[in-house]
Amino acid sequence: MFSNPSTDEIHTILRDSKTIAVVGISEVETRASKYVSEYMQREGYTIYPVNPNLDTWNGLKVYDSVVDLPETVDIVDVFRRSSQVLALAGDVVETGAKVMWLQQGIVNNEAAAVVSVAGVKVIMDSCIMVEHKSMKLGL
Repeated sequence: MFSNPSTDEIHTILRDSKTIAVVGISEVETRASKYVSEYMQREGYTIYPVNPNLDTWNGLKVYDSVVDLPETVDIVDVFRRSSQVLALAGDVVETGAKVMWLQQGIVNNEAAAVVSVAGVKVIMDSCIMVEHKSMKLGL
């Protein structure tokens, strides 16, 4: 059975990472993908929005897929249904990202296995913003 990295490991990932691709980003104010991404951006991370249904997000170019990104990102943060994550796993591996982060409520053990075999760390069912705030608070 898969388990997330320890809190210390997650904090190290967040401390050492600078770039985040956000898959399933939205322009809708009440959507977690919007306010979580805006928070991470305010905290100094470079956000690469990924959503084939958008052209821009908060003034940034939006990419159709993680494989279209102009640089290798540290984290691929996923806001998609659990059932859609396996199809994304191969693309995450192809990008060379260090971490695939599945937001709160998103779990896919098959996808975790695919990316783990390729050396990508996996965090599932966890909000990156909550973890970042806990790190800042020293929790």
